[in-house]
Order: sequence, then structure tokens, then C-alpha cells
Amino acid sequence: MSTQQYDEIGEAYEGFKALPLEQYSVVPGFLAMVGDVRGKSVLDLACGTGFYSREFKRRGASELLGIDISSEMVAVARALEEREPLGLSYEVGDAAELRAFDAQFDIALAVQLLNYADDIATTERMCRNVHRSLKPGGELFLLNQSPDFRFDGPTPEKYGFRSVLTGEEGETGPKVRTTALLDPPVSFVANLPRREVYEKCLAAAGFSELTWVPLTVSEAGVREFGADHWADFRANPPLVMLRCRA
Repeated sequence: MSTQQYDEIGEAYEGFKALPLEQYSVVPGFLAMVGDVRGKSVLDLACGTGFYSREFKRRGASELLGIDISSEMVAVARALEEREPLGLSYEVGDAAELRAFDAQFDIALAVQLLNYADDIATTERMCRNVHRSLKPGGELFLLNQSPDFRFDGPTPEKYGFRSVLTGEEGETGPKVRTTALLDPPVSFVANLPRREVYEKCLAAAGFSELTWVPLTVSEAGVREFGADHWADFRANPPLVMLRCRA
């Protein structure tokens, strides 16, 4: 399901990063959480068109491999690498069936990955595959829609996104349709795993030091729009981050 919908999105996915929520909260927040990557090897799962792969390579990662289930996304990422070579590698792959690597990585990224697992068993398999791919003590950084987001609360629409329940319920949580308010709008459907699904599956895979990390608004975002503009975001954060150690 996610393969087809992301194949259809393709290059439009790059436009997400210009929306206020991404530009002034998600991107600076995720980059800050991951921190210093100089000299480290990074595995970027669900890499999409390679936005974070490029960012962390520019920030000094020694090696960076991006993997995505969508061949169209990987094609866009490779085209961007061709246009501006940074020494990145990309391949098409499913995190639930992740191949073994010759060497383990220092860091793994999973931005909007576990919400595409169809059930708890697949979620746990993804987590185990990531754990196997990391050096002992390596870190996994995740970004997902917040399990605590209230669909009857303030919405993130003024920040560029609409999020609604589809009415379907999966094993890991309800299904959600998220729309990026681009021109034309781009929508995709994913699960919204419950908090304990993340915690139990990551722990079962061998991860420890699980820490939920809230997103905040950057100083640039406050300067651009004023603090009051972000009241809905603060009252009902749509996204949350998570870090843990192999």
C-alpha cells in the first residue's frame, strides 16, 4: 500500500519540507536530536527522496545509505545525487525484509517508518532488523505522528498539514489520512501506532534507553510568524520524536 501511494507522490514529496511545520519545527528538531554525525555511518530507512540523507552527509557523516520501499522515491533521490554529488548511496528495500549489511552502522534514522507496518509482528520485525544493522551502542532516531494527537483538538492546518481519521482500525492503531497542503495537495494513509506499540516492539528487538522527545518551534519560526501563531501546535503537537540505543 505505501509503495504505491509514495510512487505516485514522487518528486512532490520534496515540497513537504517548505511547509511551516516541517521548516520551523520538524526539520530543525530532528537534526538537533540526532546531533553530531561527523565520522559516523548512517542508515536512513524510509529515506524518501533523501532529504535527511543529504543533510547528514553535508554535516560530515562518513557513510550514508538511504533505503526506501518506493522505487519512485529512490529514483528521485538518485537524480538529486546525480545533480549534486555528495557520495550518497540509495537502494530500494523493505525495512521488514531488510538485507544484512557487511558492516554495522553507528546511527539509524526512521522517519515515518513504523507507521507503515501492517501489524505488531511486522513492527517488531522492522525493529529487530534495524537493531541487527546497528553497532552495539548505536542509536536509532525516529519521527512519527504523535500517539497523543487529539483529532478533536486544534489542527495543524495553519502549519501546512491536515490529519483525519479514516474510520479504519489497524492492529497497531487507527488509520490516518495526512494531507500536505501543497498545490495540488498530496495525501497519504498510514497507521497511528499506540505509544506502547513503539515501546514494546523496540524493547523486544533489544533497544534500551527509549526516550520520547517533544518537538518545539524554532526561534526562526517564532520570528517569522510570532509566538501566538504556534498556539495550536503547542496545544496539540501533531508529531513526536523518539530515540533509543542498540
